[in-house]
Amino acid sequence: MERATVLTDEVDIEAYRQNCFHAGIDPEQPPFFAERFSAEELEAQLIKYKEVIEVIDSFVNKFLSSVSGSPILIAISDAEGYLLAFKGDPTIIDTIRLVGIQEGVRFTEKVGINSINLCLRYQKPFQLVGQDHFHHILHGLVCCTAPFYKEDEQELLGTISFMTDIDAAHPHLLPLLCTMADSIERELLLRKGNAQFQLLNQILLETNYLGVIITDELGTIVNINDNAAEMLHIESDRFVRILGTSAFDINDLGDYFRRVVLQQEECNGVELTLERKGSAQHYIIDAVRVYDAKGSLSRAIVSLRNITEMKKTEEVLRNTEKLVFAGELAMSIAHEIRNPLTTIKGMLQLSNKNSQLLHYNLIMSEVERVNLIVSEFLILGKPQAVQFKKERCSTILQEVLSIFAFQANMNMITLNTQVKDDSEIECDRNQIKQVFLNLLRNSVEALPFGGMISIELNIGDGFQTIKFSDNGEGMSHEVLQNIGMAFHTTRTNGNGLGMMIVKKIVSAHRGHVEITSEVGVGTIVTIYLPT
Repeated sequence: MERATVLTDEVDIEAYRQNCFHAGIDPEQPPFFAERFSAEELEAQLIKYKEVIEVIDSFVNKFLSSVSGSPILIAISDAEGYLLAFKGDPTIIDTIRLVGIQEGVRFTEKVGINSINLCLRYQKPFQLVGQDHFHHILHGLVCCTAPFYKEDEQELLGTISFMTDIDAAHPHLLPLLCTMADSIERELLLRKGNAQFQLLNQILLETNYLGVIITDELGTIVNINDNAAEMLHIESDRFVRILGTSAFDINDLGDYFRRVVLQQEECNGVELTLERKGSAQHYIIDAVRVYDAKGSLSRAIVSLRNITEMKKTEEVLRNTEKLVFAGELAMSIAHEIRNPLTTIKGMLQLSNKNSQLLHYNLIMSEVERVNLIVSEFLILGKPQAVQFKKERCSTILQEVLSIFAFQANMNMITLNTQVKDDSEIECDRNQIKQVFLNLLRNSVEALPFGGMISIELNIGDGFQTIKFSDNGEGMSHEVLQNIGMAFHTTRTNGNGLGMMIVKKIVSAHRGHVEITSEVGVGTIVTIYLPT
């Protein structure tokens, strides 16, 4: 940043001098420091400023090596004027310590006229030459001080000062100090950015379900985690060698890196299917650009999420729903066919008693075959055999949530579970799981942009209650009245069988379902199962 220097002729030094006399400060004596850190306080502040002092040391050491033999002292203070450290000529350091200027003392206006206090007061670089100082012991010195800030001039961190003999002082000493303060600020900002990148890298690379590839601004791979190597089938002997190569050359992913790095595009939520070892693997790809503090591209990050199991689960659920619907439809058709079929069979048998019906045996054989087919339809429509056992509801719910958590995370949905009271219920474990899964899936579909699903377990009036609440789109009164009917759905790809299955299973368990909903607010579904 550009630093405006406060010159001594812009400040009424004489007024400061008179204030010192009125305060009873003796110019013939060395400066007296009424305020100073204790040893413990100084140690704590040095720990706080450790990184700052390390950065300053690196610049100071280079500067001192370039002016070897010059009697220059460099001092560092915090934002309150407490002196933290010295660098420079050992002789000068020993001399000023003898007159009371030591680590831990605080420079204020009560000490006398000093460049550190004036720099902090005006928050600009300041220089005192010779008799500008109040104390006679300092009249042979030049002291200049510049402030340095944390970032974007938002927070003053402290000051850095040069002190040297007036005869050895160079006219460009203060501008040089300001340049050093600028460099210190840039280095601190760069370190902060690097620390943020390292934290980001660590968080991304150590996730247990994401494959992550990170490149620099040119598309060169700088990091890749084990998950990504496994997803892309990168052999262990190639794992290290892939670092430093171009991400544009990665099969199936190179185009995404080109779009991010070269075309400045971001790809979020793109679904990709790859053939791996003879089977299809499904992934969600997110490709983003990361910028540094100056707004320049610093990193490109591509993350892969394997959604193959989720796809398989969805397919199983779809097939289950189709089978249930087929059973319902089969039962309906079978009953409708069996009634007239029974009549036809009876009339044929009656007709054969009175006269020999032509082809009677063939007709009856075909009727029996139709009856057999209808019976098979009825078997398809019957519910599967269930096994009722004593089960703890919270255990079943936890098993479902452990499966469902990944899908919720991908859809930016927070799951909030509260077990107020829990009891054993007589149930078929798999069917209750199906109920919970269907309700959770409905909530996800009602939260297309993410949100929260709350599940609460409680006991009341002889029932184990399981309440599913979401803050999704909600339903109108008309939709609510028809919920649970086959083919009645508000989803473009739905069939309305999910809630029908829920109600059927709960009813078979001697329980019931309550649903409340409000458009724009959300939906609450409460399951009541007898304890």
